[in-house]
Amino acid sequence: MSIAIVTFKGIIRDRVPQGILSCALIFLVIPAVSALSMRQVTELSLTLSLSLVSFLLLLLAIFLGSVSLWRDVERRYTHGVLTLPISRGRYVVGRFVGISTFLFGTVIFLGGLTLAVVAFVSATYVPERAVAWTAVIAALGFEMLQCLLLVGFAVLFSSVSTSFFLPVFGSLAVYLVGGASQQAYDYVLSPAGQTLTPLVRQVAEVLYYILPNFSAFDLKVNAIYALPLDPSAIALTACYGLLYTAFVLILAAAIYSRRELG
Repeated sequence: MSIAIVTFKGIIRDRVPQGILSCALIFLVIPAVSALSMRQVTELSLTLSLSLVSFLLLLLAIFLGSVSLWRDVERRYTHGVLTLPISRGRYVVGRFVGISTFLFGTVIFLGGLTLAVVAFVSATYVPERAVAWTAVIAALGFEMLQCLLLVGFAVLFSSVSTSFFLPVFGSLAVYLVGGASQQAYDYVLSPAGQTLTPLVRQVAEVLYYILPNFSAFDLKVNAIYALPLDPSAIALTACYGLLYTAFVLILAAAIYSRRELG
């Protein structure tokens, strides 16, 4: 817990919240931009707000997760920390918990701004469909789950790297590939995909089950168009995200425990 608290305070000390507050000013212009749409003002405000939240969380998850372990090794802080009566595994988990706690607070703050903006726009320009607030909150919650998994991958790359670049670009590559894995799998199963060689199809199917499926966490369409949520699918996706994150974190802790830090 002490490592998590130190990590959280370090993020505050690095003035990350000030950067978030500066970016949050963009929410002020969303109602005016949404008004440019003649028919779907509320839907556009939801699209812009959720996209802004998703973008900011993506940046925070990748950079905070990538910097945490790497900076300690670079500045040789790790040697002092590891003289304390804690294992390297607990050190890695503590870093993850500290970053995740900060991201959770960020989601609450940005989610509150999203709800306030959408409530203002929907009251000013009454939409044809009522806003599905449950779907909006669910979309924000699954953005958080996606960030937890990304932080896990960033920490995993940091546990094996001596450079800043592998964690950043590795996490970004995982995000991009994970976001397209469902579409690639659907293409392989489609009639057009039957023209591929059996080897290519098998490799694509294996990668589909190994790589994370980030499109499963995207509930923006449900929130924007007030589509009903499937409780069983929601529960299954939540379990998938938490278990996948736990596996990545355990792997990162195991690798970091055996790493030469000399």
